[in-house]
Amino acid sequence: MDAAVFERYESQVRSYCRNFPAVFKTAKGSMLYDVDGGAYIDFLSCAGSLNYGHNHPELTKCMTQYLESDMILNAMDMYTEAKEIFISAFVNKILVPRSMDYRLMFTGPTGTNAVEAAAKLARKVKKRSRILALMGAYHGMTLGALALSTDLVSRQGSGVPLDNVTHIPAPYMIGEQQALDYIEMIINDDHSGLEHPAALILETLQAEGGMEVLSDSYLKAVSEICKKYDMLLIIDDIQVGCGRTGTFFSFERAGIDPDMVTLSKSISGSGLPMALLLIKPEYDIWLPAEHNGTFRGNQLAFVSATRALDLIQEENIFNETIRKGALAEEFFQNEIAPLDGRLIYRGLGLAAGIDYIKFDPTGAFAKKVQGICFKKGLIVERVGRQNAVIKILPPLNIPDELLLGGLGIMRDATREALG
Repeated sequence: MDAAVFERYESQVRSYCRNFPAVFKTAKGSMLYDVDGGAYIDFLSCAGSLNYGHNHPELTKCMTQYLESDMILNAMDMYTEAKEIFISAFVNKILVPRSMDYRLMFTGPTGTNAVEAAAKLARKVKKRSRILALMGAYHGMTLGALALSTDLVSRQGSGVPLDNVTHIPAPYMIGEQQALDYIEMIINDDHSGLEHPAALILETLQAEGGMEVLSDSYLKAVSEICKKYDMLLIIDDIQVGCGRTGTFFSFERAGIDPDMVTLSKSISGSGLPMALLLIKPEYDIWLPAEHNGTFRGNQLAFVSATRALDLIQEENIFNETIRKGALAEEFFQNEIAPLDGRLIYRGLGLAAGIDYIKFDPTGAFAKKVQGICFKKGLIVERVGRQNAVIKILPPLNIPDELLLGGLGIMRDATREALG
């Protein structure tokens, strides 16, 4: 097999395949294999949708049993046994132990659907159209979610004005206190030109924005600002939730209580499409069918999602993620940072990245490192300004030897790129 059929018939919009030009066939755990027998350590995890790795045997087992039982596969929002079991498991294993009270809304199958629902509901609740979002944000590719995002190339592809959003500086851009002061300034200044916002949406760790971690103090202060000015706080936990930072929700470290939370990617556990919007009960004012989607009832995803909640405890996912994150940072400090003093490591848990922008502001060097990594058997993505940050996003249950092996390839690729 070769890539000719894709090049001839598939749209030019394809992207990941351009950086990883192989025809893949099988996958297991933290490894991918191509049709020619090539093996690759996976530091991409399908953009964070495979926190438990490829084809986890327990997830495969429960899905296979379900498929072989002639059970319903798609039910939109009708009541089903699989959905009831998932809701009960999520409430009892995730929400109740954290003293959280949310209604679960099953949106369309992807994260952007959950973001669209959150924005729409916030505007309905507050009867205001404006939403604040951070510079460096990524919230999805459909028009409403894209309006909240800041990547120039993505926004230029919209073809229409992206309105009703005001982007504010992220704290790492101008300083934490200055960023907080800026929010209050534009709200209070009667010459700021800002209509009073309905909500503020943010990622606690901007993954596509360059693996930028927002501090606990900033998150607490933003939460208080939202309360002070009658705005809803929406946390987008689509990529860095489900244990990726060492707790199920990435915002737990700050002790805040968001009004809405979006989840997708690894909520199904197996990579199947599934998305959730968690809503404080007092804000769940939807009319029946006011927001819906044909594929919001993916029963197979409910089945694997339920089993994935068990894996969190069985595989000690949270503690292991924190331990492995520390292991990755230690490797960087000891093995990669000495190669060039301008390299920077950022992250939390196993959501991390190495920033090459101070070494090369064009992003060309990071692209070169990525290409060498692939040739050596490691799949990594580039994110951030000029795509100059190489993301470290392996499965949370990656064995230590593969984690260190992948980091070793990043070290060798950086050294080779430096010449």
